[in-house]
Amino acid sequence: MKNNILIVEDHELTRFGLKATFEGSEIAGTIYEANSAENGLEIVLNNPVDLVIMDLGLPGMDGIIASKKIHDLNRDIKIIILTSHNDEQEVIASLKAGANAYCSKEINPQRLLEVASSVLDGASWFDPSIAHIVLRAASNTQMKDVSEQKKDYNLTIREKQILKLITEGYSNIDVAKELCVTVNTTKAHVASILQKLEVEDRLQAALKALNEKLV
Repeated sequence: MKNNILIVEDHELTRFGLKATFEGSEIAGTIYEANSAENGLEIVLNNPVDLVIMDLGLPGMDGIIASKKIHDLNRDIKIIILTSHNDEQEVIASLKAGANAYCSKEINPQRLLEVASSVLDGASWFDPSIAHIVLRAASNTQMKDVSEQKKDYNLTIREKQILKLITEGYSNIDVAKELCVTVNTTKAHVASILQKLEVEDRLQAALKALNEKLV
């Protein structure tokens, strides 16, 4: 399936390299380019976009604020943060802004394509160099208001199995293969998990599961 991709990057050479990475790939349809967050938002408002590759250090509006605005406009749009920094506050702010993946600009182009494909399928991915930050954020009570008393969400055994796989970054296709079920069955279970946990997406479900030791 072809997906429309927006690259928001102010450095022309980096933007050119990213476009070259996605051009001709199995997942890429139309590729839009923006050299600022403001330009990127305008493109999102006027064109069908499935995936955004977002730089953080943009002139004017930064990538975190832009990501939040895009997430608020359309929660179906997937967002991959691409940055040369692994600042803890930026990582946490990106999570809160709705980012689905957080990658170093040093990532291998083929690996970026794999991450993009996984994110489009519903998975979340974070560069191994920031995994410790994500885990710390998951256990940070300031990030999520968590009751000291463990809550019973009435998850079934199968839902707990799937939730554990979600916390490990499995996509719907990966979950289906692991548990020998159809992708549609997996999607139905994921929808039920999100409803029971009272969260909006898989990333929030994963953080809540880790934070409250549900898996």
